[in-house]
Amino acid sequence: MIKNTNNSQTFENQNTEELFFAKSDLNNHKIDQLVSESLKSADDGELYLEFSENESFVFDDQRLKSASFDTSKGFGLRAISGESSGYAHSSDITEAALKKASNTVNFITKNNTGNFNHDFSKTNRKLYMDANPIDTSNFEDKVNTLKCIDEYARKKNPNVKQVSAALNGEWQVVRIYRPGGVFVEDIRPLVRLYISIVLEKNGRQETGSRGSGGRTEYTSFLDSSYWKKQVDEAIGQAEINLNSVDTPAGEMDVVLGPGYPGILLHEAIGHGLEGDFNRKKTSAFSNLMGEQIADKSVTVIDDGTIDSRRGSLSIDDEGTPTNKTTLIENGILTGYMQDRLNSRLMGMKPTGNGRRESYAHLPMPRMTNTCMLSGDKDPEEILKSVKNGLYAVDFGGGQVDITSGKFVFTCTEAYKIKDGKVGEPVKGATLIGNGPDVLKRVTMVGNDSRMDTGIGTCGKAGQGVPVGVGQPTMLVENLTVGGTATS
Repeated sequence: MIKNTNNSQTFENQNTEELFFAKSDLNNHKIDQLVSESLKSADDGELYLEFSENESFVFDDQRLKSASFDTSKGFGLRAISGESSGYAHSSDITEAALKKASNTVNFITKNNTGNFNHDFSKTNRKLYMDANPIDTSNFEDKVNTLKCIDEYARKKNPNVKQVSAALNGEWQVVRIYRPGGVFVEDIRPLVRLYISIVLEKNGRQETGSRGSGGRTEYTSFLDSSYWKKQVDEAIGQAEINLNSVDTPAGEMDVVLGPGYPGILLHEAIGHGLEGDFNRKKTSAFSNLMGEQIADKSVTVIDDGTIDSRRGSLSIDDEGTPTNKTTLIENGILTGYMQDRLNSRLMGMKPTGNGRRESYAHLPMPRMTNTCMLSGDKDPEEILKSVKNGLYAVDFGGGQVDITSGKFVFTCTEAYKIKDGKVGEPVKGATLIGNGPDVLKRVTMVGNDSRMDTGIGTCGKAGQGVPVGVGQPTMLVENLTVGGTATS
């Protein structure tokens, strides 16, 4: 609910008070006094409180291999002076621990003469339910679903060698306090189902996988019609890979499929458009604002406001409402993803992209749901335009160097294209290039943009956060493909 206290708007859910203040004499008034005293000489900063519950189930080798549950809570106190941050965190949310943290972060601001940045946007928007998904389904239903997935896959295909299925659930409550009696709160559910299947035929083994997730409850993921489709698709991918041939190497036209292939966009381009890399001039896209960096058919956004998506947030981990931020519009670089620190130093507005893995980590600019919007080409038209190339439908891991933009990505499902027709599946295909150069090689963009199914986790500076990716079918001309075929 919303309350007005001393003419300051605060967002408060009384049902969560005891999560943070149980067995302590803390309350919102004391917290405000501590925060105001801690940050009085800072340029910016906040107190971040977090409570979370996490569970995980893994079914492997026809048995429940592991089941875990844990609860954690803690705080992180940050004070900012110029470019420097003082940060202290603890799993003990008490007045004594907060005072110790205050003494620590005050070291960074002792000679600071700036004024605290009191600007703090607020929102009533909720992009997902408050209910705890861990409590909305019982233990037996979750384990039984994984068991049924295993049994269904083995009955579906006699060549199944191994089935691995995992369910994960999380419920996180965060509060962000700033001086002046103002705080914002967000309650975040998150679930994920992942299935990996190995087929063996004539001594050859290949893998297929499917996953899905979002900020919702378990209900749909436990429904047999839902997970059977994922099993069927995972088996289908493995069957395709069993018939794959070696990938020819060289420079060729590559058609990227819609949805999860957006992971290449995320890694090779998205990270280079985060504020910290551009403020420090270490991004391949530094100093290119306002310039044409791609074909006019290319528009890329980061959108943290999509209902129930894995990468969505009502507010980021600094308390800023998330946004639909246009990064590239009609091929022109128009924006960066910003947290509060970097946006202030760059003279820009925060975009709601300040994210952290937990209370033990400093926030930094991170993506939410990053995607390329649809163009005007029919996907079939794009494929028919390629005389000799590669059709990349699904991806595994990859490596990217933010400074140079260079990347290497492995395809988990790909096909030859010959005279405009999709041909044999190939194995061992890798895509090699660099982000800025790839953007210039995109010449056709399909009208079928879609998001991934909700399984991605992004790593940066040792922190992992849930994200979404997406794109339409698109043609990248003359991209370097690493292959396994011998001449």
